[in-house]
Amino acid sequence: METQETKKKKNPVFLIVLALLVVGGGWFGFSKYQHGLHHEDTDDAQVSGDISPVIPRVAGYVTDVKVKDNQQVKKGDTLLILDNRDYVMKVEQAEAALQIAQSSLNSAKATTTAARANIATSQASIGTIDAQIDAAKVNVWRADQDYERYANLIKDHSITQQQYEQALATKQTTEKQLAILEEQKKQAQQQTNAVSVQSNATASQVSIADATIHQRQVDINAAKLNLSYTVITAPLDGMVSKVNVQPGQFVQAGQPLFAVVHSENVWVIANFKETQLDKMKEGQKVIVKVDAYPGHKFEAKLTSFSPATGSTFALLPPDNASGNFVKVVQRLPVKIEFTDPSDVLVKKLRPGMNVFVDVHLD
Repeated sequence: METQETKKKKNPVFLIVLALLVVGGGWFGFSKYQHGLHHEDTDDAQVSGDISPVIPRVAGYVTDVKVKDNQQVKKGDTLLILDNRDYVMKVEQAEAALQIAQSSLNSAKATTTAARANIATSQASIGTIDAQIDAAKVNVWRADQDYERYANLIKDHSITQQQYEQALATKQTTEKQLAILEEQKKQAQQQTNAVSVQSNATASQVSIADATIHQRQVDINAAKLNLSYTVITAPLDGMVSKVNVQPGQFVQAGQPLFAVVHSENVWVIANFKETQLDKMKEGQKVIVKVDAYPGHKFEAKLTSFSPATGSTFALLPPDNASGNFVKVVQRLPVKIEFTDPSDVLVKKLRPGMNVFVDVHLD
């Protein structure tokens, strides 16, 4: 009679289960091998999107916050308002400086006009003196001739001593008149030169005043631009993140306050191992599975590869020149874009969500 142990050994159920496990394991392994020949996948991937930080361009105290957490906004909507009183005064100061510069320009132009008028008057006076000098030279020549003639006649006592002395006096008078006119011409020329120098100086002042006016106009434009920065608007359509600012708070220029996420424009960044990139190329079909929607497959395509591995862009990138090199498989970020415009779930995706991507290599 067979023992109970002998019956268990001859029980075919164990062999059938074992055979099924072997066949199932083989089939699973074969299918995974076949899948690996035509696919590359990774779960090291996340949804990305346009995230625009809200950063003030000028410093000031917050007077009003127009948005709340997770609020939908349109491009150009007002988000924050800063106290603008200081910037209004700077605009007024710049406008006052412009008025002063314009007054200086008008004064310089008036001085230049007067100087030019004086130059014209001096030149006309010099012309009159030149004519008088020419006439005086003629009188001097005639007086010289009369004096020489009378000097010869007095020797023969043909004329009286009085006539001789009168000719001599006439000669000396005409010579003195010529000398006076020449001195007047010299003084007029000096005055003309001085007025000309003054005119050149005032012309230079006009140029400086023109440049000053241009500078003051630039100052006004800069002051008005800073004034406009006291109203902070949305840079794009999207949803506001957590608003970490309150009225009365002082904010610095360049200080990140919160962000606006453009949720309708999303894509996937998948970090593939460098050993997976051999057959991958741009334009290949990709199936994306999002952890938030496990039963849905998103259609996408591979659009671009990062120019460097993720570790290269790290704050402290690895430096293998120290001699302590340990080879680690690197990962390269790959950008994947959704291709089905009718997929309404794409608009529900948010940056940072975990996804699984399957790239079809064929």
